[in-house]
Amino acid sequence: MTAVSTPWFVYMVRTATGALYTGISTQPERRLRQHSGELKGGAKALKGKGPLQLAFSYPMPCRSSASKLEYQLKQWTKNDKELLLKQGAKQLDLLQQLSGESRIGTEAASE
Repeated sequence: MTAVSTPWFVYMVRTATGALYTGISTQPERRLRQHSGELKGGAKALKGKGPLQLAFSYPMPCRSSASKLEYQLKQWTKNDKELLLKQGAKQLDLLQQLSGESRIGTEAASE
């Protein structure tokens, strides 16, 4: 029996000062509401930094690949992240170029 996996998302939240916070979630919109204080459970790093805006959301096939991409994005400079946000439909190609990882998220989740 094969379990249906829930897609994970890598997301970025922009603070009122323009800073970018990167995280992962199965529901980025809900997570933004948590970070904004509407729901319980937001990141302490974002407390008092609002208003917050969901700037980026990218689906990944599993938590492992989302976590790997999140780690890589957290290593990038703010300029690289801003470039990613400006690319829109070219997101995946840019992710692959800047990260040097052309296989992120392409591995099948273990069953």
